[in-house]
Amino acid sequence: MAALSPALAATATVRSGDTLQLGDAVYRLDGIDAPEVDQLCIDDHADPWSCGVEAREQLSKLIGGRSVRCEDLGPDKPLKTRKIGICAVDGDKVSLNQQMARAGFAVSADPAAKARVKDDVAAAKEALRGLWKGCFIAPAEFRSDKKDGTLLGAACRADRDREIRAVLFPEAPSAPPGCTIKGKFAVRARVTGNIGIYHLQGCPSYPATTEPDRWFCSEDDARASGFRRAFNCRAQKK
Repeated sequence: MAALSPALAATATVRSGDTLQLGDAVYRLDGIDAPEVDQLCIDDHADPWSCGVEAREQLSKLIGGRSVRCEDLGPDKPLKTRKIGICAVDGDKVSLNQQMARAGFAVSADPAAKARVKDDVAAAKEALRGLWKGCFIAPAEFRSDKKDGTLLGAACRADRDREIRAVLFPEAPSAPPGCTIKGKFAVRARVTGNIGIYHLQGCPSYPATTEPDRWFCSEDDARASGFRRAFNCRAQKK
C-alpha cells in the first residue's frame, strides 16, 4: 500500500459495512459497496436478515479495537465531506476493503477504483459467503429504491420473486439500532437534486412521518444516499 494517513483506530467508529471514522475524518472504503445499515436481505433459510447491521458488525470484528491506517484517496463524490480510502489494520497485509469483499459482505463498487476487489468478490460469490448464501439486491439499487433491480445470491428463486422483493423493500421498515432519522422518497426533493427528504427527531415533521422509506444513523448517511433535510428541521445540537 502507498503512504498512509497517520490517523489511528483508537478513536475509530464503524458507521456501516464500508464506512468508518478516524478522529474527524470519515472514510468510505474504496472499491466496495456494502449493504446500507437499514437494508434487509434474505438468508439461506429464506428468512429476513438484517444484512446491513451484520455488515457493520463484520467490519467492527475485523478491526477488533486495533489501530487502523487509511490511505486518503480524496473526497467522495456523493458527499464531499467524506473521504475515499484504502484502510488496513496495523500489521495486516490485506486491506479492510479486500477483507470485507472476501467475507462476502460487499460487492464491487467502481471498476476504476484503486482498491482491486473484483477477484475477492468473485471468490466470496463462488464460496457462498456472507450475502451470497442468501438473496439480496445491490446496495446502489437499494439506495435508489429500484424495486425491480437484479436479485443476487444463491437463495434467489424465480418462483418467489414477488415475495422476495416484498421482504427486500418492506412497506414499513424497522429502525436499526442507533438509527433514528426518518427518510421519505419525494418527487419534490428533485428540485434540489435529491431523491428524498429526511426528518430529525424534534422536527415538526418527524411525528407526522409515520411510514418512513429509509432509516439513517446520521445526517451524513442521509445526504450520501441522496436525501436532503426537511426545511422545517433545524440542525441537531452536538
